[in-house]
Amino acid sequence: MTKTALVLGAGGGAGGETAHALVRHGWKVRGFARRPREGDGIDWHLGDAMNRSDVEAAAAGVDVIVHAVNPPGYRNWAALVLPMIENSIAAAEANGARLASPGTIYNYDPRETPVARPDSPQNPSTRKGAIRAELEHRMESANVRSLILRCGDFFGSYPGNNWLAQGMIKPGKPVMSITTPGRKGIGHAWAYLPDVGEAFARLLDIEETLPRFARYHFGGYWDADGIGFAAAVARAAGRPDLKPTELPWMLLPLAAPFNTTLRELIEMKPFWRHPVRLDNRALIEAIGDEPNTPLDKALADTLRALEC
Repeated sequence: MTKTALVLGAGGGAGGETAHALVRHGWKVRGFARRPREGDGIDWHLGDAMNRSDVEAAAAGVDVIVHAVNPPGYRNWAALVLPMIENSIAAAEANGARLASPGTIYNYDPRETPVARPDSPQNPSTRKGAIRAELEHRMESANVRSLILRCGDFFGSYPGNNWLAQGMIKPGKPVMSITTPGRKGIGHAWAYLPDVGEAFARLLDIEETLPRFARYHFGGYWDADGIGFAAAVARAAGRPDLKPTELPWMLLPLAAPFNTTLRELIEMKPFWRHPVRLDNRALIEAIGDEPNTPLDKALADTLRALEC
């Protein structure tokens, strides 16, 4: 029997790639967004994740709800994130559906967690991390089957909330410079969105065999020396000799009062000064080899899609 998934945030990065992967895996997919797209084998539903009746109407009869929504530009994060997950929890409970959501490394204190396992203590050191930890707590405490797939920083063809498109390069323009928030010698985890979507689809194919509350970590690309990812961006842009410049963190507070996104990004600085590597052994045990597009190809496809 063909299963049906509702993907909240299907017009964005993690949601969009997961929706497309589920279509490839033979699922019926309903895409939920304020600005639906056309085609791609997705049945689009217009709605707002802050409106419970919208979510419940779109979720009628589904087997899985993928909650992949975030406030754009991190605006009004504290007021929106938890009400949105509560709406998805209510819809999952009403339909007996599995609720799945991408997780972040922000749930940890990077100074204390150089390697994060699915059962590592969550002692977030940031406001955003505390909200993300509470989101997962509410999913675990609810009367629903839940799934978290934790990833490093996303990159891919969607120019949304991610460091590559918002801070390192400029979408729509040739790559003339690369600004890296990292520092040489400090590792950092990256996750290519199509690979994340494929991992989600493989997990949801076997969701009935997963624990009631399942938490997995996606290893992705581990930039061990902190500047390897920027060097790969330069290669993908056809400019292998282009040297990255370090983000001027000390200057950001000057502009932050006038820019919500900057204020939120400043809070993430510790994750660029302390490594947090995700242990993906449980994921591999569940689905086999982790989806892994070669980095140079992933970045070449990303830059092409971002018109760089």
